Amino acid sequence: MTIFFSRRIGLTDEGRTVPILGGGRLTGKVGRFSIGAVNIQTGGETGGGARATNFSVLRIKRDILRRSRVGMIFTGRSTSTKGPGSNEVYGVDAAFSFHDNVNFTGFYARSRTPGREGDDASYQGAFSYTGDLYAVEVDHLRVGSNFNPEIGFLRRDDFRRTFVQGQYSPRPRSIEAVRQFTFGASLDYILNGANRIETRLGQLSFQTELENSDRISVDVQDNFELLVEPFEPAGSGVGVPAGGYDFTDVFLSYSMGGQRRYSGSLSFQHGGFFNGEITALGYSRGRVEITPRLSLEPGVSINRIDLPSGGITAALVTSRVTYTFTPRMFLGGLLQYISSSRAVSSNLRFRWEYSPGSELFVVYPDQRDAAVRGFPQLENRAFIVKVNRLFRL
Repeated sequence: MTIFFSRRIGLTDEGRTVPILGGGRLTGKVGRFSIGAVNIQTGGETGGGARATNFSVLRIKRDILRRSRVGMIFTGRSTSTKGPGSNEVYGVDAAFSFHDNVNFTGFYARSRTPGREGDDASYQGAFSYTGDLYAVEVDHLRVGSNFNPEIGFLRRDDFRRTFVQGQYSPRPRSIEAVRQFTFGASLDYILNGANRIETRLGQLSFQTELENSDRISVDVQDNFELLVEPFEPAGSGVGVPAGGYDFTDVFLSYSMGGQRRYSGSLSFQHGGFFNGEITALGYSRGRVEITPRLSLEPGVSINRIDLPSGGITAALVTSRVTYTFTPRMFLGGLLQYISSSRAVSSNLRFRWEYSPGSELFVVYPDQRDAAVRGFPQLENRAFIVKVNRLFRL
């Protein structure tokens, strides 16, 4: 859950663009106080339903002790999308760090939207100890059914999530090829507003880090998922009925150290998937250094799902190319194919930091439909130029 998500400004809930008429942003630091403020005015849509709206955000944070902070945030939207009036969110947060590896974090926030009174708060508390030999994490999050951060990002509401994790990571002196072993266990537990379990994910993991920085990992997951509605994986037409499902799967991976000229992570997954089975192969975070300035980052994921109602094979293929002219200038390209939607998308981006903190971006995104025969049919494309300039006073 994010209280302020800047990409909500200039878009409707359906993803349509609305004009930004103007605005400003102020950031800075005064002593131990950090301050940020945003005020943006957008226009309306002719016949589209979106009304002219003012967006306001204020954030104040104060550093305390050696490595701790407290803060507050306010977000306001003059025209709510969920009620007849405006929408505001008020929040406070804190983070306390002691020694090198003991951390406490938490926040409390409340929204105000006409017609959505009661159960309109969200809060979180977390503790972590991140030692080299032992590590522990405990996290609890609550989001009310009427909590409504309209300038934020909220994937879902009306739930409680508790997460607990522990690790033991010895460094064996008797095995020269091994740098560190890691034994871990975790439990992720989600209840809905009626205190009914919706998700339970238990995991046991073992990882070996070799002296050459390669990693070998084995994970075993025990899952429970409550489907309140049937769904179709990847829009395939092969459905999974509503109900509660227990299933277990195993995940294996081998990751090559980043210092290699050829690196990446190979993975294999097999086990249960709701009322069927899944088998997946993948290669991710790959990097091939062709020259010191030119690199290629390929990736592929192939998933085979077998359900009583049918089978699905979904593939995702990506390739990223980066050419670095100077430490402050590069040209990057991304090509991606998604088999489930037969979509081919590409993105070219040029970035030049012509002065410290000041940048020029030139971006060309292109998306095409490969379901038809012949060359993929154009769906949308754009040409974007962005310039920002930092003035130091």
